[in-house]
Amino acid sequence: MRIAIVDDTLMVTEALRRVLQTVPDYELAWVARNGLQAVTKCAEDTPDLILMDLVMPVMDGVEATRRIMANSPCAILVVTASVSGRESKVFAAMGQGALDAVVTPIMHSDGSIQGGEDLLSKVATIGKLLGKSGSKKSQPPVTWPWDFSPKPNYHLVAIGASTGGPRALATILSGLDKSLPAAFVIIQHVDVKFAPGLVEWLDNQTSLPVQLASTGCVPKVGKVLVAGSNDHLVMQSNQKFAYTKNPRDYPYRPSVDVFFKSLSLHWQGRGVGVLLTGMGRDGAKGLALLQSTGWQTIAQDQKSCVVYGMPKAAVELGAAMEVLPVEEIATAIIKVLGR
Repeated sequence: MRIAIVDDTLMVTEALRRVLQTVPDYELAWVARNGLQAVTKCAEDTPDLILMDLVMPVMDGVEATRRIMANSPCAILVVTASVSGRESKVFAAMGQGALDAVVTPIMHSDGSIQGGEDLLSKVATIGKLLGKSGSKKSQPPVTWPWDFSPKPNYHLVAIGASTGGPRALATILSGLDKSLPAAFVIIQHVDVKFAPGLVEWLDNQTSLPVQLASTGCVPKVGKVLVAGSNDHLVMQSNQKFAYTKNPRDYPYRPSVDVFFKSLSLHWQGRGVGVLLTGMGRDGAKGLALLQSTGWQTIAQDQKSCVVYGMPKAAVELGAAMEVLPVEEIATAIIKVLGR
């Protein structure tokens, strides 16, 4: 896999280079010192993956991500020195097409590097999404204990998203309010370190209260829960949420498919399944399962997607009953809830 580094700090660039050098299959494509250089170099030589800093002179990482995804798209991983105080920039970059974010590895004075494992884990995951590494291995099925729960009298709205998801989620949630007879759950491909920041950011975009989903919690009318772990969020037969590591060797964490499948098995009430912008096919099969159990299913249309991968896969499977621009999805959800 050919990987480019975009960072204005020599020490950070060297740390990233040393970490990547530990994997024989990774090749350094080029290095850029600011976003404008990255846009130019990417147009001339598009790599498989870009490690993108956020704060740089001339052009920051958010604008560089926007221009690259518009003109010479490729996978982008945001690499930031600090999460605190930069949540808005992280999610702005993800809204423009960055796949994920990771904290910058630190190179100490003795040459040792801290945090390289996290970076390599992210790169390996993206490599799987791109079909550049790894092979699929069979995993034990996800299982949940049996328990009985009465049928809920409200809708559950389940939304899956990846690349470009934060901005799409903000658009949808801003069109909804607490008076609706529904509980909302979001699966967004984002690392556990950035999940609290995503929740805080989304909470400022909507009148609906947004919080992290915790083990043992239940859907609540008028509230939004967001998956907040590198494990997969699932619903159990007692209508409570839990996290599971299985399937372990799966590039999407948390997985929309795993969550949607658990809902098809265990949610006793009515529901609306929504699949938004994102690379790959995660959520397509799960949306088809929801449709087969009586859920209303919606996919974002190609024109309003940053990456038309996940919704496209759902449309090709016939899993989407409606294919809509992101600006119309909130209205469509409200219409279903009023039936």
